[in-house]
Amino acid sequence: EHFGRIFYNQARMSAMNIPQIAVVMGSCTAGGAYVPAMSDETIMVRNQATIFIGGPPLVKAATGEVVTDEELGGADVHCKISGVSDHYALNDEHALQIARNIVENLGKAEKFDIGRDEPEDPYYDPTEIYGIIPKNIRTPFDIREIIARIVDGSRFQEFKEQYGTTLVTCFARIMGYPVGILANNGVLFSESSLKGAHFIELCTIRKIPLIFLQNITGFIVGKKYEHGGIAKDGAKLVHAVANADVPKFTVIVGGSYGAGNYAMCGRGYNPRLLWMWPHGRISVMGGEQAADVLATVKIKQLEAQGKTLSEEEIRAIREPIIKKYEDEASPYYSTARLWDDGIIDPLDTRNVLALGISMALNAPIPDQKYGVFRM
Repeated sequence: EHFGRIFYNQARMSAMNIPQIAVVMGSCTAGGAYVPAMSDETIMVRNQATIFIGGPPLVKAATGEVVTDEELGGADVHCKISGVSDHYALNDEHALQIARNIVENLGKAEKFDIGRDEPEDPYYDPTEIYGIIPKNIRTPFDIREIIARIVDGSRFQEFKEQYGTTLVTCFARIMGYPVGILANNGVLFSESSLKGAHFIELCTIRKIPLIFLQNITGFIVGKKYEHGGIAKDGAKLVHAVANADVPKFTVIVGGSYGAGNYAMCGRGYNPRLLWMWPHGRISVMGGEQAADVLATVKIKQLEAQGKTLSEEEIRAIREPIIKKYEDEASPYYSTARLWDDGIIDPLDTRNVLALGISMALNAPIPDQKYGVFRM
């Protein structure tokens, strides 16, 4: 972001009573020097760590003074003379031990209470997830089979089970924590969008964390659905997701395409954490669809000029597009660019969700506010 934003964030986090501990094991120069200087407590390692606004070369160029790193900003300087650092460590291991001691004395903060029960293992064997996931991502499967192997006791209470059936919405518990789950069982229609928005309202009013299990190609398209108001109904779901102030977590268990990604709390909608399963795919649209669209545009342009393309020429347009989309839809392409918070083993889903919820409850859940839902 803009220059100096990290220091602004440190100051704001301090005002929010978020502890900040700096362990300096190497050089902190220029702007980097402000990170330990703005922390609650700072540890420096002897003959290894340095903190200075301007290093020896800059000092010599600006003032003519010749000074070594240690003389300018070593651990002895900042622990004994300047007071910039609070703790003097003999080596890296000692520094980490000091850090543990500091954390031990931070005091216990009470977590926000959402009514946690005693954790219970799923009734159905989670290892069966491997057999439920199809090899071909286009092959449909019942997302309830995944939910049953993630939640406590494999029990969940569906909301509007018979309505908008391409979106499963249910209440359950994960490691004792109450959660509201939205999981795809097909493309999003008006009915499933309205159902999702309604369910999110219930969860946010009750301060129940939301879990999104994505396997979505997007919203339904076509004349019938445009006339039926899919745009405004889909917008209600997007609006609800964007404004939901409870902790949100997203797991891409299959495909994540186009506007379906937005509606199911993609990266742009600030889930606390977002993970992908190893076989997942994420893209604006599928490679075949993109190739068809771009090839059609090219064909129409040439037809307007009185030209036609052979099958071979059309194929030459489509194939590079398909390859590019397939390569860039990979979860490894995504995670390498920090578009997610990691690729996880499906069996770890339950544990990482519980850890994420526990982490999120270190902050209070605010009262919910929404804007205008178009009717």
